[in-house]
Amino acid sequence: MPQRVLVVDDDRTVSDVVCRYLEHAGYQVDHVSDGAAALAAVAAAPPQLVVLDVMLPGVDGLEVCRRLRERPDGVPIVMLTARGDEADRILGLQLGADDYLSKPFSPRELVLRVRSVLRRAGGEPAGAVAEVLTDGGLTVETGPRVARLHGRELALTLREFDLLAHLMRHPARAFRRAELLERVWGWSFGDQSTVTVHVRRLREKIEDDPADPRRIVTVWGVGYRYEPVDG
Repeated sequence: MPQRVLVVDDDRTVSDVVCRYLEHAGYQVDHVSDGAAALAAVAAAPPQLVVLDVMLPGVDGLEVCRRLRERPDGVPIVMLTARGDEADRILGLQLGADDYLSKPFSPRELVLRVRSVLRRAGGEPAGAVAEVLTDGGLTVETGPRVARLHGRELALTLREFDLLAHLMRHPARAFRRAELLERVWGWSFGDQSTVTVHVRRLREKIEDDPADPRRIVTVWGVGYRYEPVDG
């Protein structure tokens, strides 16, 4: 069965192009044009991924993203934002979007982003060795993509999980934000604030005091490193 993608955009020209390219790539595509319809569609039949425009009539895309992140299934979200609208992009990432593209964008690039997010959502690629990473009550299992802190499962987005696993694989090593953007997101260029937002969200979920982090620490002038709690 083809994977199903829900496209949420009220611009008919954009949505027609996006749907056509996704269908040509082999996905089953549904389309709705407003936030309320998007929430109803996901509740009725959850898709494998949602392509979500920020500017929607009625319930806007940011609110749709927030409500979808309250669901236990963690449906992946790729957000579409207006060019230069950094505030919406950062807020979308803070609310839990897995990826974003700024308009105008290449439909081919959108298909590649969708494919990348869905591949990560499906777990480890064929032939990969599943890992269990542990430190100070924090456990990350890369096979089933489950993270637990003191036995409690953490609600992590795809990118948050990948970022945490990458940092834990390389304890005490400092990474520049550009390095993390390339290694975790697979982007050779892009807005490095994406990394900053995801680090902030991760700290809120794994640190005893996010304002004074012990695990994911800032290396001033460089980026971030994972500091093992177990020493």
